[in-house]
Amino acid sequence: MGETALKAGADTFAFFTRNPRGGKAKDIDEADAAALCALMKANSFAPIVVHAPYTLNACSDKSEVREYARMVFADDLKRMEATPNQLYNFHPGSDMKQGKEVGIKLIAEMLDSVLSESQTTTVLLETMAGKGSEVGSKFEELRAIMDSVELGGKLGVCLDTCHVHDAGYDIVNDLDGVLTEFDKIVGLDRLKAVHLNDSKNPFSSHKDRHERIGQGSIGLEAFGRIVNHPSLKNLPFILETPWETTEEYAEEIKLVRGLEK
Repeated sequence: MGETALKAGADTFAFFTRNPRGGKAKDIDEADAAALCALMKANSFAPIVVHAPYTLNACSDKSEVREYARMVFADDLKRMEATPNQLYNFHPGSDMKQGKEVGIKLIAEMLDSVLSESQTTTVLLETMAGKGSEVGSKFEELRAIMDSVELGGKLGVCLDTCHVHDAGYDIVNDLDGVLTEFDKIVGLDRLKAVHLNDSKNPFSSHKDRHERIGQGSIGLEAFGRIVNHPSLKNLPFILETPWETTEEYAEEIKLVRGLEK
């Protein structure tokens, strides 16, 4: 994966720990992990942003679903130590109409059961679009989770541009205002990565459909401000746009790099 990232002109990348819809992960190849660490060091990679499966729901109304989330999460954090000091991103979950307060409590309980003082991985709560009963579409909800976790210092945030736009944070016309609000509620020191995605949906639609950079309702001009903002420009940026090939992503990476000043 590191070599593929280099081929595309990238200096970070993301991958799923297993099938994004769930299932058993492959055994860790220690030699391969060591080779990746060496490649990343040699090429001055930013931290990689590993993604938990979409099927995890730590605040489900079903105990067996919450237990599955806990088991996968614990296994993933153990596996992450093969590539130390990286980032592990997850969707906080859907409260299944139990209410945000209950959802936040259940997410915090799961995190308390899997986080450890010795881990080198920082776990990232992803900003969500707010569809259905998703937890995490408001900065206050992310902060409430962090405040409820005993080892809250092991947590950070991944800001998804499509999600926050769809959630009603106006990053197109008031990026400074959105980041100021984030700083007041969560703290910019907790912002560790950005998922860079345009949106197929209009502002504040509370949906979640990613679009290629510059081809959606956020637009290329706004992405120029995002990638150059002093509070964001040194963070790892991860594309989750609907391309299929390395060559297509290479062109989009070139497009984004062309926005840098």
